[in-house]
Order: sequence, then C-alpha cells, then structure tokens
Amino acid sequence: MEKDEIKLPVPPFTLETARQKIQMAEDAWNSQDPVKVSKAYTVDSEWRNRSQFVNGRNEIQSFLEDKWQNELNYKLKKEYWAHGDDRIAVRFEYEYQTANGDWFRAYGNENWEFDAKGLMKKRYASINDVTIAEGERKLK
Repeated sequence: MEKDEIKLPVPPFTLETARQKIQMAEDAWNSQDPVKVSKAYTVDSEWRNRSQFVNGRNEIQSFLEDKWQNELNYKLKKEYWAHGDDRIAVRFEYEYQTANGDWFRAYGNENWEFDAKGLMKKRYASINDVTIAEGERKLK
C-alpha cells in the first residue's frame, strides 16, 4: 500500500462503516493471503496476539504465513461488539485443523485502532482455543 493510500471506510466510524470494516477484515483473513491481509495495517502496526507481540507489516506477513501453515482448513467469523470514532471492538471465532488431524475452535476479542487513512495501527487480540470433534464444526 502506498504511503498516501486510503483504506475505506475511514474514521470517524458509524455503526454501518464499523460493520463494513469488520466484514472486510473477515473476508481478508479468510483469503489466507498474508500480503493482502497485511495491507490493511500501517507499516508500523502494533499487535498483541495471545502472548505474542508483532510489530510492523513485515512481521505481520511472517506471522500470518506461519499461522496458516499450521492452522489448516481455517475459517473465521467476526462480529461487531462496539465502536468509537477511530476504534472498533469485535468478538470472533474460528476453526482450524492441525497437521495431525485435530480440530480446534478459537474464541476471542479484538480491539482495533485506526489512523485517519483507515489503516489499522493497533490490534490487540485475546484468544482461547478449545478442542472440538470434526462433527462439532460450525464454520464450514
């Protein structure tokens, strides 16, 4: 993404534009394309993902490459929780399978902060995984 490129919608968010931003994030993450996903973040974006800290677009891409190499058959659903002028809170769940065939459902919350151009500059995610049987999958 070019330095002056804008990622619509931009703050201040309304309920409609916050929901739009959430759907765009869900669609991007479900593409499992680390480069595409990383372009929604500032070049110096700051993440906390579980207990891991990730800083900058290059680290985001590496993190996502590793994630989707280990979390197979990944499917994510995000839901609106709340928003402010430049912040959005979401709850989410996703399912994935490990290389040895075990299935998991991850539940969590994310707090997002955006810059004036609509790029996410901060993402804080709290996530818990639960083992599930393949027949218990909800997200296909």
